[in-house]
Amino acid sequence: MDSLITAAAHALASGDPLGALKRVALRDDAPALALRGIAMAQLGEFDRSKLLLRSAARAFGPKEAVARARCVVAEAEIALVSRDLGWPVKALDIARVTLEEHGDRVNAAHARNLKARRLLLIGRLDEAERTLAEFDPTHFPPALRAAHELVVTGLAIRRLRTKTARAALARAEHDARDAGIPALMAEVESATLVLATPAARLIAHDEERLLPLEEVETLLASKTLVVDACRHVVRGASLTVSLATRPVLFALARTLGEAWPKDVARDTLIARAFRTTFSDESHRARLRVEIGRLRAELRMLAGVSATRRGFKLVALNAREIVVLAPPVEERHAALLALLADGESWSSSALALALGTSQRTVQRALDSLAATGKVQSFGRGRARRWLTPPVPGFPTTLLLPAPLAGD
Repeated sequence: MDSLITAAAHALASGDPLGALKRVALRDDAPALALRGIAMAQLGEFDRSKLLLRSAARAFGPKEAVARARCVVAEAEIALVSRDLGWPVKALDIARVTLEEHGDRVNAAHARNLKARRLLLIGRLDEAERTLAEFDPTHFPPALRAAHELVVTGLAIRRLRTKTARAALARAEHDARDAGIPALMAEVESATLVLATPAARLIAHDEERLLPLEEVETLLASKTLVVDACRHVVRGASLTVSLATRPVLFALARTLGEAWPKDVARDTLIARAFRTTFSDESHRARLRVEIGRLRAELRMLAGVSATRRGFKLVALNAREIVVLAPPVEERHAALLALLADGESWSSSALALALGTSQRTVQRALDSLAATGKVQSFGRGRARRWLTPPVPGFPTTLLLPAPLAGD
């Protein structure tokens, strides 16, 4: 590898894309094209970077399988950062195997880390954990160790394991300092802010208060019966009943939980569960049926007793009953939560992450755009969605090693 390629690769590894471009901007050989592609990606020019990386992959000869595999890994990272979640994951797996077979452990580990990040992003936590468990980052460069610990942090947050998340975050902060990459340190700082941000809202005894993640974890580990409106389940000390596919039953459970230990009038239950302001005898008959179904679902956790004016929840083995709700509730809260990461998403990627149809997501985006809560750019399949920009740090690509030859 010549001196300019080596210098450009070192500049990229230290988070200096402009320094890298100064050295290879006028060259069109395969290593220079690959490095220019990474540099453009770090500067946010994703479309241009993908073209450069594909050109580099074609320019590398048939004997340069490692270099081509590194180009694939770089393109996979661009797809992840630009939220192109439909990018073929199989190509990343093939590239990882190639890198492992040729002894490039660092870039192979980076490919595995990218796969885990994608799985985390679309909510496939078990698969992400299995992917991470297959390698030990101890002997890898600081930037790769920090990226690995950030994925561990994300998994721990989703699993409500705050001690694990804080420990991983501390390791990530230490590794990010060792790497000396400002964007990586900013990403660690952003993850730290997530832990300090209210994660849910506690509703009990006609009062509400915001809870950080640690208090949510403590609450769910206690003997309190929790009607969890974040995941649409009812949680006891040793049993969880899911009502995610029973919206009427969950609406009844939540309404009764918010009123506990008081009862709730029949008309109020009808309005909340059936979404109507009008009630007659047919609604009351349906209410009795649905209350019977709810009673059967919760029989191991709580009872549902009839009162003179309505119904109330009766705790069986719990000291009290509370409701845990999202910090902010609105119709498209889950969609806004994904867009809050500051990246631009396609509607197909949002649909994949939410587990719903692209058409449903598109309707929701149009509704949010009409109120100014999201905005889009591009047309057709290149259209991307994001929340209105706010001051903050950009996310930068962090390849652990140069793409060009060794």
